[in-house]
Amino acid sequence: MTSTTATPTTAESRIARVLTDALEPKNWIIAVTVLIGWHAGHFVGVGWGLLGAVFSGVIPILFIKFGERRGYWGDRHVRRRQDRLIVIPGIMASVIIGMTLMIAFSAPQEMIALIAAMLATLVAILAITTAWKISVHGAVSAGAVIMLAQAYGPWMLVGYVLVALVGWSRINLRDHTPAQVVAGTALGTMVAATTFAALR
Repeated sequence: MTSTTATPTTAESRIARVLTDALEPKNWIIAVTVLIGWHAGHFVGVGWGLLGAVFSGVIPILFIKFGERRGYWGDRHVRRRQDRLIVIPGIMASVIIGMTLMIAFSAPQEMIALIAAMLATLVAILAITTAWKISVHGAVSAGAVIMLAQAYGPWMLVGYVLVALVGWSRINLRDHTPAQVVAGTALGTMVAATTFAALR
């Protein structure tokens, strides 16, 4: 009886780990920058999207991995709230550099709006993180889906199924409480939707 009960839990944990890793913020960021880039200017827009992905997704994950190797924080998901207070400003610096380059070299306005929405979300996450651990996975995934819906149409809202799976994985792994996941999802949706709509 004991092994029968434990097996589903172990299986669920493995599924949750796969979802958490496969649908981590970096992957959402790369996907949304490329897709919004295509919407903004097809192949030229994709080029801008790849630039945005470098400064918003690739450089930040390299920064996180560097800190992980040095033992500054546990892993690429940066579980401890106090560590996030160091990591998030570092990510913000990279995003600001990327957005500055886009503005300087006349990137499509929709791409600038996208990166600005990412930056605004990071600012909101950082403010909350000073007192409480909010789900970055939830905020980034929800923000990506709502901006894709604004660009491509409401059918993209089906992506919230993936957002829900991400939230479930974070709760299952006990990296976040349900309240932290719901708060992150709501924050990402509201900040990204408002900023992107205002600037695009």
